[in-house]
Amino acid sequence: MSIFIDKEKCVSCGRCKEVCPGNLIRMDENNKAYIRDVRDCWGCTSCLKECGQGAVHFFLGADIGGMGSTLAYERFGDIVNWIVTKPTGEQRKIQVDASKANAY
Repeated sequence: MSIFIDKEKCVSCGRCKEVCPGNLIRMDENNKAYIRDVRDCWGCTSCLKECGQGAVHFFLGADIGGMGSTLAYERFGDIVNWIVTKPTGEQRKIQVDASKANAY
């Protein structure tokens, strides 16, 4: 499991770097995040959940049915979007209202 960071979407907040338990995320000369060595990524998804801009993408492995797809996260207030992008470019958005997440 590993991540990819889209520098075009990165807003240089550094939150992904702060939460990475493996200390794998660095900031480049333009203050954009990047992962030092993708092979060392634990797949914990801490950075994915911390980045509300959708700049961090988590590779979904074939073992969990991902077949090369990636998962990104965006947050707009209480609205959370989980975005699955297939290798073909097709996207599927799963929208969750976080304010109602614990309603039964």
